[in-house]
Amino acid sequence: MKAVFLDKVAGPEALAYGDTPAPRPAAGQVLVKVFATAIMPTELEWETTWKQRTGQPRPFPVILGHEFSGTVEAFGPEVTDFKPGDEIYGMNDWFGNGAQTEYCVAPASLLAPKPRSLDYVQAAVVPISVMTAWQGLFDHAHLRAGERVLIHGAAGAVGAVAVELAHSRGAYVIGTASSQTLELVRQLGADEVIDYQTTPFEAMAKDVDVVFDTVGGKTLERSWGLLKPGGRLVTVATQGETSQDQRVRDAFFIMEPNRTQLIGIARLIDTGELRAPRVAAVFWLAQAREAYARSQQGHLGGKIALRVREEPVQAEALKEAGHHASPSSVPATASPSRE
Repeated sequence: MKAVFLDKVAGPEALAYGDTPAPRPAAGQVLVKVFATAIMPTELEWETTWKQRTGQPRPFPVILGHEFSGTVEAFGPEVTDFKPGDEIYGMNDWFGNGAQTEYCVAPASLLAPKPRSLDYVQAAVVPISVMTAWQGLFDHAHLRAGERVLIHGAAGAVGAVAVELAHSRGAYVIGTASSQTLELVRQLGADEVIDYQTTPFEAMAKDVDVVFDTVGGKTLERSWGLLKPGGRLVTVATQGETSQDQRVRDAFFIMEPNRTQLIGIARLIDTGELRAPRVAAVFWLAQAREAYARSQQGHLGGKIALRVREEPVQAEALKEAGHHASPSSVPATASPSRE
């Protein structure tokens, strides 16, 4: 099968596109025919990318991309919730190979039916961002209706979802964003939006019950003084895990895949109660290096997706038109309106 992989500890510039052995599902696992996956630039900094649970180095090749959408190709023993052809979305085990490949394996417990209202590309960018926002706000910060929440990075992939979820819960939402994205954050449901490029957020946001931080660094350090007595701060910034400040280490969390939440998220999206994260650009799998380079430019206004194969409807339409598109004959990127 074709895959994008690393054969040494390196950055995205070392990604190779080529053939790797197809995996076989073990007990409790599903073999997924991958249609789309997403770019997570920070994945190269995660310990799980390079080490096994035992602490030993992971064997090469290492395949990135741990959120995806596709169909069930096959499954191992003890899998009872799926059948071949089921449309699914979800995640791989953090410590195993990901989905930047034509076929991947994933625990059945980390998969759920794909939101019906989304195509495969749109569905592929949902799991990590939405579950991170959900778990940060409700499982860790225990946000309640009527509380004031400050969300840093409110226009980002996680922050935008957090704004919408907090608003739907009945919280008073304050978001920080760049001048280019202020209106977007308002549309998502923020009651106040602070342009962090021109205004110190401490001058506008005071006595908040919850700070949800996706930025880290000085932004995180400056946020502690804004909390009410008993206020809660959570952060997903990668440096939180290794901070010398015990408060920061306690506030840091890593999202845990949860099938029940995936099912609930799909329902919210299909009923229109929650928008899926925006797709900023789409690249074919073979163009993964270009996709990672684009992801590092910042101010994306959404997530970068990798299309592994044509959508079934798209492929049928092309067939009827007497034309079969290949990666070389399709634009490298597509705006959300084309997805």
